[in-house]
Amino acid sequence: MNVMKILFVGESWVVHMIHTKGYDSFTSTKYEEGATYLLECLRSGGVEVDYMPSHEVQIRFPKRLEDLKVYDAIVLSDIGSNTFLLQNETFYQMNIVPNPLELIKQFVAEGGGFLMIGGYLSFTGIDAKARYKMTPIGDILPVELLDYDDRIEVPQGVSPTSVINQHPIVAGLGTEWPRFLGYNRFQVKAGAEEIVKIDSDPFLVVGNYKEGKTAAFASDCSPHWGSLEFTGWEGYQQLWVNLIRHICTK
Repeated sequence: MNVMKILFVGESWVVHMIHTKGYDSFTSTKYEEGATYLLECLRSGGVEVDYMPSHEVQIRFPKRLEDLKVYDAIVLSDIGSNTFLLQNETFYQMNIVPNPLELIKQFVAEGGGFLMIGGYLSFTGIDAKARYKMTPIGDILPVELLDYDDRIEVPQGVSPTSVINQHPIVAGLGTEWPRFLGYNRFQVKAGAEEIVKIDSDPFLVVGNYKEGKTAAFASDCSPHWGSLEFTGWEGYQQLWVNLIRHICTK
């Protein structure tokens, strides 16, 4: 089997804190990445991964379709559409530049794979800030996105259930999954395939856009929505490797 090569974008953030101690205060900043364990699992499972943190998109995301075609699939995880659309060259210098999300759409149309993983800045997102519905990504996703904040917060935990137990993505993983602490709500598009549900909502959906395969995973690949129970699950690595293999298969 050929080695699968993917571009994984997102899952990074900067936290800026104000510490107040009586009269005095000071600030501190830390940088974090959430997909480290997932990327390790993919690499050890035979997937070649180029990782692009959110803050590097402005500088490093390919500007030509030919440069995207070195990959079998593109994965976006917890990164909003504005990071792609409000580039410095346009926002500050008013230059006309390629739309990265349109390039992704073309990439998929010509046979590339695409996966969006849930989070506060995935799908529609917190306060509707991810806003992918009004972008080319909304066209290629196998799900219809909401017009408003799509988060479902479940602090008590909720376990997804496989709908199609023998689908290659979930075969052997069992019907009951570990608990999650929340997810993005969306609806299955006509012609797409719901593989896993969570309560009455779709959780894992796959579909096609022209020549390419696409998938939507409703929750986080890491905490906080993706609980420690999920990341420690014995089926964690196999799930993601299977999912990547599915969208990479021509």
